Amino acid sequence: MTDTDNSTATDPNKVDAVKLSLMLTELRLPSIKQLWQTFAERSDKEGWTAARFLAALAEHELAERDRRRIQRHLQEARLLPGKTLASFDFNAVPMISKAQVNALAAGDAWLTQGANCLIFGPPGAGKSHLASAIGLALVENGYRVLFTRTTDLVQRLQVARRELALESLLSKLDRYHLLILDDIAYVQKDQAETSVLFELISVRYERRSMMITANQPFGDWNKVFPDETTAVAAVDRLVHHATILEMNVESYRRRAALEKTGRKRGRPANFATEKNSGSD
Repeated sequence: MTDTDNSTATDPNKVDAVKLSLMLTELRLPSIKQLWQTFAERSDKEGWTAARFLAALAEHELAERDRRRIQRHLQEARLLPGKTLASFDFNAVPMISKAQVNALAAGDAWLTQGANCLIFGPPGAGKSHLASAIGLALVENGYRVLFTRTTDLVQRLQVARRELALESLLSKLDRYHLLILDDIAYVQKDQAETSVLFELISVRYERRSMMITANQPFGDWNKVFPDETTAVAAVDRLVHHATILEMNVESYRRRAALEKTGRKRGRPANFATEKNSGSD
């Protein structure tokens, strides 16, 4: 028997630190493993009860687990970098209620019901920024979110269908409380693409939430879904229990370009003219 074993055996207040460390590793309590000695010293100095000492360690372990979980969920969410509600210019879109957006960012009232959010506006109006910022807030509030271009997700769904794995992929997507489909209007007017998109909408209907950004109003969704019946059915499922945000403002990117051009020319941006708008 070693000296450490003797001292531990003769003094019931002594703790075998190595053995305790191994037990905490086995129990998967890394924060407690890291902090227990520091907290024990503080507990001895301040005369904590055993219950307070245990509660303090448990509180830090839970907080660290929350931090690690949020970090994992942020990585898998694939949100746009730097897009937050704090950096979103609500003054540029006065028709959007900041209070309503904050309510969406909280999550509970609509995600638990499988409701949707649809964001409409011209290219460059800030739809993707707002959607990603809401997604970030939801992840920080404990929800799982996936942000994706609609065309990218549709391609994944098509590949899964060809490989007879569509049901498996839909099941994986079901783990996300919110799917953010950016730029739905860019889906090609192709029966194979739109059929898997419609299947995704149908599977999540009234169960799991979707947030969709679109450049075109519902009346033009026949450009997305080639079959009019499918278009009507898709819109019906998305609109039911949905919050609709309309950002009918000038393109932020275009506005910024005009302002920059105006400054270079030494005159206010309001008087700058656009030589060639091109595409957004």
